Amino acid sequence: MLLLDHWPKVAEKIRISGGGRCNFTNLHTQPENFLSDNPHFCKSALSRYKPQDIMALLRKHHIAFHEKHKGQLFCDDSAEQLISALLDECAAGQVTHWQPCAVEAIEAAAPGFRVRTAKGWVSARALVVATGGLSIPQIGASPFGYRLAEQFGLPVVPPRPALVPLAFDPAQWAPFADLSGVSLEVDIETDHEPRVVRFREDLLFTHRGLSGPAILQASSYWQPGNALRINLMGALSEAEWIQSKQGNRRTLAGELSQHLPQRLAHALCAQTGDADRRMADFSDKALRALWQHWHAWPVRPSGTLGWRKAEVTVGGVDTRALSSSTLMALNVPGLHFIGEVVDVTGWLGGYNFQWAWSSAAACAQAL
Repeated sequence: MLLLDHWPKVAEKIRISGGGRCNFTNLHTQPENFLSDNPHFCKSALSRYKPQDIMALLRKHHIAFHEKHKGQLFCDDSAEQLISALLDECAAGQVTHWQPCAVEAIEAAAPGFRVRTAKGWVSARALVVATGGLSIPQIGASPFGYRLAEQFGLPVVPPRPALVPLAFDPAQWAPFADLSGVSLEVDIETDHEPRVVRFREDLLFTHRGLSGPAILQASSYWQPGNALRINLMGALSEAEWIQSKQGNRRTLAGELSQHLPQRLAHALCAQTGDADRRMADFSDKALRALWQHWHAWPVRPSGTLGWRKAEVTVGGVDTRALSSSTLMALNVPGLHFIGEVVDVTGWLGGYNFQWAWSSAAACAQAL
């Protein structure tokens, strides 16, 4: 078996993940945690290689890990330990590893393929493409896998940045640009036909727009032109908000600051023109309208921060052209696509690494 990698550093995406500790899986992994034009495709691989299996591999190599948040598992010490374990597994399997070694051309050659590399031609009965998506080009991401799929007649779902901060038109965002660094937990939703997608996570204001886990999650489903709806009122009910005006000498901004970060409360109230008006002076109807607006605060991003800031890619090799059990192209025997290059994208929190392990295991079992 020959492993080819054009990038000088091995497993760089593992190395930088999770602040250097690699969020390598999620205990709650289910097919529902993945986005694809063919949503049932991931079920087979995920059912045969589960979070418990990658956990067992870490234990085999005496790598300690912990759960940090909502089922997210991280190495206790360093992602370097996981990389070393994977390299040890390759060595035990007598894998030859050429790196860096560019792949210059691939052609069908019965039985199998001929690959022209920077070190010369090699032949193989099977070819496994694990080239990833377009996210984080500064560590070697490229469209190589998509071009190879198209060369062999496989369709590609147009790729776009995912798990990525969202930007706004500067003039539209001007009232909130000074809130950079403000964060709070919110419910966020966006339309994704045929349903509405909702997440409860932390939101972070930036000078260009919005980020934080809530936005990263929603960004995978957000489409240009669509609005996001953000519940800034938390668990505060409409009735409680209206009732709070009774005998309340606080200003609108002062009262809202009891429930939101002060800077955010003042910025929101400034948009109404009533920031300094006392709560007791508002009608129930006016307070109801304010609650309803902030309970589903509509914001319309102008775009994302692009591939350099995206953690993963939505889209990729169309799964309808692949076998869900072997990850092999249905019409090209011996050609397999695994991991992020395939049109399967997980939520934030270790799901994308789990798809990498699961799709690789399904492919390996088939080989």
